[in-house]
This record gives sequence, C-alpha cells and structure tokens, in this order.
Amino acid sequence: MASSNMTSLLNETMRAVVWQGQPFNISVLDVPMPTIINQTDVIVKMSRAAICGSDLHIYRGTMEGQVLPVGIGHEGVGYVSEVGSMVGSLNVGDPVIVPFTSPDGHFDMDLIPIPYAAFGNGGSLGGTQAEYLRVPFADDGLIPIPSVNYTDPATNETTSLLSDYVMLSDIFATGWTALDFAGMEPGDTVAIFGAGPVGLMAAYSATLRGASRVYSVDYVPERLRLAESIGAVPINFEDADPVDQILALEPSGVARSLDCVGFEQVNRNLTVQSDVIIRNMLAVTSTNGGMGTVGVYTHEHDNTASQPRASTIQTHFNLSLADFWGRGFHWGAGISRPLDLAPHLLQLVASGKARPGFIVSDVINIEDAPDAYARFNSRNATKVVINFDQ
Repeated sequence: MASSNMTSLLNETMRAVVWQGQPFNISVLDVPMPTIINQTDVIVKMSRAAICGSDLHIYRGTMEGQVLPVGIGHEGVGYVSEVGSMVGSLNVGDPVIVPFTSPDGHFDMDLIPIPYAAFGNGGSLGGTQAEYLRVPFADDGLIPIPSVNYTDPATNETTSLLSDYVMLSDIFATGWTALDFAGMEPGDTVAIFGAGPVGLMAAYSATLRGASRVYSVDYVPERLRLAESIGAVPINFEDADPVDQILALEPSGVARSLDCVGFEQVNRNLTVQSDVIIRNMLAVTSTNGGMGTVGVYTHEHDNTASQPRASTIQTHFNLSLADFWGRGFHWGAGISRPLDLAPHLLQLVASGKARPGFIVSDVINIEDAPDAYARFNSRNATKVVINFDQ
C-alpha cells in the first residue's frame, strides 16, 4: 500500500476542466479524485495551472487521437500530497513543476509516433487543470522547485514566482528548444513566427542567449507590444507581407527562423493555411541558415468523434528539396523535453536571470475557465493561469 502519509481519497471528487467533444466548449465538472495506482506514483495538489496554445487545438476540435472525455491541461505547479511507497526522492509537501510529458518507466526503444505520455491529452493521465493530479514514475517525472514558501501562497512574491515556474512545464522549454532546433548561436539574427505564449518564450530565450536581433511576427497588437517590450522588432503581417518587412531590414536574410504556431496558423486573410509559415521561413532564412519548428502538427484525420473539425486541417503540402538542399538549410522539428532542460532553466529562474511569467495576462479561478478559454481563443488573453490557492 502507499505510504502512511497518504489520506484516502477514494470516492471523493474534485473540480477539473474537461472537454467532452464539442468544439469551442469546455466544462468545469466534478470528477473522481485521482489515487495512487502504482507505488511509483505521487498525487500532486495543484497550485497553479496554465492554459497552453496547444490546449486550444483540443478546444477547437482539431487535435487527433483524443479519448473522451479529456481532462485538459499539461502545464502546472503544485505540491506533493500523497506518495507511493516506492518513491524515493519526494516527500509530502514538496513543491514541484509538472512537465507536460511523463516518463513511461522505460527507455525510448521503439520508433513510435509519439514516444512519451502527455498530460491533458486523454487516456490514463489526467490534466493539470484540476485540483489534484496523479503523476506516474514521479521520481523521474517531476521537477522539484527551490525556494518557494507555500506557507502563504497568496503573497505577491509567491504568485510571481509560481507564474515563472509554471512556464517550465512546457512553453519556456519549448521556446528554448525551438532555438536549439534551428542551431542558434550568440550573435545570430532570428525571425520568430508567432507571438503567442510559445513565440514570446522563444523571443525571450533568444535575447537571453545573445541574439543580435529578434523579429517577432504576428498580428495581435498586445502580443507584438509584449514582444517589443523584451527587445524584439515587431512585424505585423496584416500591415504588409512579413517576408518583405524582414528582408527590408535584413537583405541577406536572418540566420535562424522559428515556427511557434503549428498547424492552425493563419495567412494575411486570417484564414487557416498550414504551410504559410514554413514558406515564409524558407524565404527569410539566409543560405546555410537553420529553422526550428515546435508548433504542433497533427495528421489529417476523419475521426469526427475525437476531431470534429478535422476537415479544416490540411497539413500536406509540397516543398522543393532542390531549393532546400541548394541553400544549405537545416531544419529541426519536434517536441521539447522540459525534464532535460530543467537544470539550466530552473537555475535561470531561481537566480532571477529569467522571469518568464511576464507574459501572464490573466490569473483566474477554475470556475472561470470556460470564459478564459473563449478569450484566449479570440486572442483577447495572452497567457492564462488558474490559481487553485484562491
């Protein structure tokens, strides 16, 4: 059985954000409380959870492979409330970051489409936008937080720190990884397509890593204002073609370009066009330059139960490999690994050198999540954090 510190949660319920398969509609419901299933599990009492741009793919009904109902959310911080008997490095009360991917207890040995388990994606793992969360293989799957005083979780200092640390669950690591994929080096010029949460984290990471100039491409004024506030050059693609705007300032192109949007990106008419960013990246990246893609891409799918708006997604398009090869490009794409980046990014935040929580626009109660999703989807919120300590 689990450790003597555990309190039985059987037959109890908690509040959680749930998607039940209807596009543009999420609910806050009473759901069963998670319990220790394997002795390597812990239960985390959530303190903060964030709404991510990739949660919107689920919200809009375009993400493939969902198992309904979906307990949504994959970014969060909290503290350990129960510990399985085989957990060796964590204790009840420890503050932790929940990274969006969870180890499955094995080395990655197979060529499978998604070699990780993810919170908030349906299936056996729940979502972080809930009062409690079961985390399997917790010794390897959680990031301990230093120097957070949970005795008074309502203080401004604690609120600010937790807003910083919750970004290490996904988007700070993802923005950082986009630069790694592109091969960024200090002094490089960088064009970042998308100034949503991941794009802003990529721009912030680029400045931390010594970029000589960063261009932030979007059309939402508040997001571009935030990008400019951290030193990026705002490029509003509604005003003029973004390629023309960047090349007017960088005639030879930029050394690195990043896709921080994914398959629901929009063109200048604000209609979905899944290849517009890669075409712009190819046009603005200099010879022998690098490109990084961390925006999510899903397969075209006809399962209307899990993907009711599947017909809006077209992710197949043609590119010239001759042009790609001839200009000496390299291109990295995929997911980030917050656990691998944790030692470095944690130190940046703990030391005060990085404060990624600057992008938070809204801190809400869980009951306000449906309205927050609607505002985030319409670009009227930049980054929403759910505060469970209120």
